[in-house]
Amino acid sequence: MTDVIVRSSPLDPHAQPLIDGLVAEYDGRYGAQSRPGGARSEIERYPVEAFAPPLGDFLLLRREGETIAGGAFMSHDDETAEFKRIWTHPELRRQGLARRIVLALEESAAQLGYTRAYLTTGFRQPEAAALYLGLGYRPLFDPAVDPTLYRSLPFEKHIGAKAGQAGTSKIYAPAISFEAATSRVHALKTEQEAKILSRLSSLGVGPVLPAASVAAEASR
Repeated sequence: MTDVIVRSSPLDPHAQPLIDGLVAEYDGRYGAQSRPGGARSEIERYPVEAFAPPLGDFLLLRREGETIAGGAFMSHDDETAEFKRIWTHPELRRQGLARRIVLALEESAAQLGYTRAYLTTGFRQPEAAALYLGLGYRPLFDPAVDPTLYRSLPFEKHIGAKAGQAGTSKIYAPAISFEAATSRVHALKTEQEAKILSRLSSLGVGPVLPAASVAAEASR
């Protein structure tokens, strides 16, 4: 039994188990109506170019020809890479596969010059939060507060040339309600998306189209 981590793309057929698995996971935990278009609309929110060098990466862990785990990152700025799409096959969990993927993403991001990793997980994914804490990630929220008042739980960690240095980003205050937290997360994601698309456009990195649009064009 041989495991290998390979560079891939959201459009790679070998990435489909990861994408479909994330859709099922998120819609199952949060409900398909928790956001317009369900989880798939969020997963296909960013252009595929965001997850490719020189700004990002998309990694799959494959075993005997099957995709069993994976993850990706994209660029916020010259310092910060945001880790996303971290997934493990549900029948193979608690084997350290997600840990291997996160460490591989850290290594890849550091090789591209990033010194800070940023990521979020949902309020109904305590096992993911425990993974990131175990890997030395610093919560940018108050762990003593009801997580629904954040909805999305952010973490940071210095990597590469700054590995081991303490984080200094602000700790978010909880919202006054779940609805207020949802609005704040939506506003933050909209702001981040605008920054990422602008960064891609300014650097001339490919056609800035969402993954869903690229896939639709390719199928014509």
